[in-house]
Amino acid sequence: MSLWLIGASVMAQDYAKVLNSLGLDFTVVGRAATSAEKFESATGHPVRQGGLSDALHALDAPKQAIVAVGVEQLAGAAIELIEAGTRRILVEKPGGLNAGQVDALRQAASRHGAEVLIAYNRRFYASTAMARRMIVEDGGATSCSFEFTEWSHVIAPLSKAPGVKEAWFLANSTHVVDLAFHLCGFPADWKAWHGGSLNWHPSAARFCGSGITRQGVFFSYQADWEAPGRWGVEVLTRKRRLVFRPMEQLQVIPLGSVKAENVELDDCLDKEFKPGLYTQTKAFLDRDDRLFCSADEQLRHCAIYDRIAGYGPGVLNGS
Repeated sequence: MSLWLIGASVMAQDYAKVLNSLGLDFTVVGRAATSAEKFESATGHPVRQGGLSDALHALDAPKQAIVAVGVEQLAGAAIELIEAGTRRILVEKPGGLNAGQVDALRQAASRHGAEVLIAYNRRFYASTAMARRMIVEDGGATSCSFEFTEWSHVIAPLSKAPGVKEAWFLANSTHVVDLAFHLCGFPADWKAWHGGSLNWHPSAARFCGSGITRQGVFFSYQADWEAPGRWGVEVLTRKRRLVFRPMEQLQVIPLGSVKAENVELDDCLDKEFKPGLYTQTKAFLDRDDRLFCSADEQLRHCAIYDRIAGYGPGVLNGS
């Protein structure tokens, strides 16, 4: 079955490393010569330059594709593939720059009967798999907390396409939020607060909220983008506290103890490749969609994300 990898970014290089290890035949489609040269040097795989439109004009559309371009181009590239005949697509998170783009992608997939999956690779970490197992063993999660602090002093000087930094919560921080809600259920009854402002993220600089998920799990979150901090998720059961900090690792605090214990993980693939990417890519190719977020689900999640981030009407174009 024909497979295209769209993009020659560093993320696309990580996908190519996985695809090469699986011994698959695939076509890489890129635009600029500079990124193509870097990609070919890093992966040993040739890049068809000229962009996606040119490739679709010259060649038959692939049966399936992985889209790993810039956030601002994700939805457009995926829609172009769908309209050309591609019926199974793995698109990098978050699937679009705003809810409007995600909705356009969802509608295109629905019209043409295409399967579109959003690549939140932290769902596929070895640490996440172990946590899912422990949560089931303990009879389910009871509560959860998470932090998605971003380092403003690092992000502010970055050169990004227009609109990307303004949508940074959706574009980047949802890695954390998606993982927490993946493990504990998405919100059912909740409240959100946000305040402050940054030049590069004017909607808010500080965030907090709490509520109950659809699985009956109590949750709370906090982030301050003007203060020190880091990403982290903690899931509590009646027997254990599960700590993701950093996300690739898992620590456990058993009931009756205050000592965090490192959990031994079968994470050789997370060390050989970008964490979660091998397992995620193989699941996509094997059509094992159980852990994926669909385009339909992502659109519903965008309503949650907009509330958390303060992306009200007009804050993000198209949302």
